[in-house]
Amino acid sequence: MTYAIIETGGKQYRVAPGDRITVEKISADEGASVELDRVLLVEGDDGVRVGDPLVEGARVLAEVSAQAKADKIIVFKYKSKVRYRRKQGHRQQVTQLDIKAIVPDGAAARE
Repeated sequence: MTYAIIETGGKQYRVAPGDRITVEKISADEGASVELDRVLLVEGDDGVRVGDPLVEGARVLAEVSAQAKADKIIVFKYKSKVRYRRKQGHRQQVTQLDIKAIVPDGAAARE
C-alpha cells in the first residue's frame, strides 16, 4: 500500500490513492487537477523515503471535487464581573481533494 505524508495549509495529511481529504482553501476550480509538491514522506514498493524536510522530486496528484465551507464554530468571549460578552460564528472555507496518484520521484504518473 503506497501512501504519503503531505503538508498543505499548515497541516499534515496522510494520503493514499483513492482517498478524499478536506484541506484549507486552495484557489482552483472544481474539477481542476492540482499538484501537491510539499511531500514529507513517501512509502511504496521500494521502501520508505523520509524528506529533509521534503522528499526531492516527490509529488501528489489530486483533483478538486468541491469548494465548500466547514461546519460553523462559535467564538464566545466572556469576562466575569464586567458584563462583557461577545458571540461570533465562523465558517472556514475548505477544499475537498480526491487523491489520484503519488509520484515518488520526478517520473511521470502511472495511472
